Amino acid sequence: MSLTETINEYKAGFKEKAPQNVQELMQQATQALADSGITLKSPKTNDTMPAFTLPNAQGDNVSLSSLLESGPVVVTFYRGGWCPYCNFELREYQKSLAEIKALGATLVAITPELPDASLSTSEKNELEFEVLTDVNAEYAKSLGLVFSLPEALRPIYLSFGIDVEAHNGEGQFDLPLAATFVIAKDGTIASAFVDADYTARQEPSDVINTLKSL
Repeated sequence: MSLTETINEYKAGFKEKAPQNVQELMQQATQALADSGITLKSPKTNDTMPAFTLPNAQGDNVSLSSLLESGPVVVTFYRGGWCPYCNFELREYQKSLAEIKALGATLVAITPELPDASLSTSEKNELEFEVLTDVNAEYAKSLGLVFSLPEALRPIYLSFGIDVEAHNGEGQFDLPLAATFVIAKDGTIASAFVDADYTARQEPSDVINTLKSL
């Protein structure tokens, strides 16, 4: 199945199980975020991708400039290992990693999860690419990608067993939008996928097609 098909299958199961009022609250929050125009603020195709230097799960700093020395870079943002849609995406990108590498590109994921949590996410999904910690989502904020989980949804998430603060740090409810960027070797953005709907993710095949065009 494609990533989209996997997500749609999961969403269908969620709709069958979750209380209607909970679904409505979550849908309203997503719609409000979309209506805010937040996606209009994010980097666009042909923009220069702002630089970053972020720690990986082992505490070593990784910079965009150093990654670009080897070729194009694919950067995907995810909310946390507690997010099923993020895990679906990470697994699908892992499946496509060999093809991405064969095209001379490097794949990295960026998350507000603290290193211990991001390491758990990497191990759980058997990831062979770097997962970088964006503490307090500061880098994602600089890109205009961040929203704060609405207070009305926080007890709902807890009822699902999702403790965002346990992953991101005390008082930290800032999360990145679903976003994936393909960055050419000269630092310009070859493709930009940004969506206010956290269940929407870019297919790895689209990323691969962009890399082939570079």
